[in-house]
Amino acid sequence: MRYLLIDNSNTRTKFMLGTERELLPWIERVDTAEISAQTIADSLKGHSWDAVYLCSVVPAKARIIESTLEIISGKPFQKLTYKSELGIGINYPTPSQIGADRLANSIAASKLYGSPCIVIDFGTAVTFDIIDDEKYQGGVIAPGLGAMTDYLANKTALLPKITLTEPESAVGKSTEKAMDIGAVYGYRGLVREIITELSKELNAKPTVICTGGDGELITNGLPDLIHHYHPSITLEGIRIAATLNF
Repeated sequence: MRYLLIDNSNTRTKFMLGTERELLPWIERVDTAEISAQTIADSLKGHSWDAVYLCSVVPAKARIIESTLEIISGKPFQKLTYKSELGIGINYPTPSQIGADRLANSIAASKLYGSPCIVIDFGTAVTFDIIDDEKYQGGVIAPGLGAMTDYLANKTALLPKITLTEPESAVGKSTEKAMDIGAVYGYRGLVREIITELSKELNAKPTVICTGGDGELITNGLPDLIHHYHPSITLEGIRIAATLNF
């Protein structure tokens, strides 16, 4: 089968095609705030699929996506939830609270890297998800880098909005460089401490996988802790879940 895979996250929504074996090269990105019947139709023009699998953490936009695809496609449609066939178990008291994107990351990480493993996703929030004994065990949520830098720019009179880059020094010689150091080195410290504490509770040394917009920048400074950077792991998890549920 040929699946339309949709990753509807807080910041961006990605549309991609996949099969039982692989993700296909085409991908379309739309700012989630701009999701509408028209932007969906425009994004999907010229493409075909046999079924739709949606991973969403934005319920209002998920409803728009579902209703629009029912009109323009009419193909079988499913959403990823904790009730779906996941290929992994769940050891969590309230599974309905687990974000669908975190389940997708965990599905792919377990399938591709085995367990125990930790998936770190640098999105609007930074999430850590733990898979051990082939079960989702829980995780950690921290503010995203963008949330921190945007907050400083919005809540202070003199601090600007910055684009994160690798610091040249640990001592900032300008406001922008000082903010960059605080964000990049600060988040590496956050990641290091959380991984250290999580590793103490697992049965064996975990494989650590990183994804998300700022993930590669943070990963580059932690080669001893983060073993893989996988930018499309969420979509891989959605693809794997699609093959299990259709």
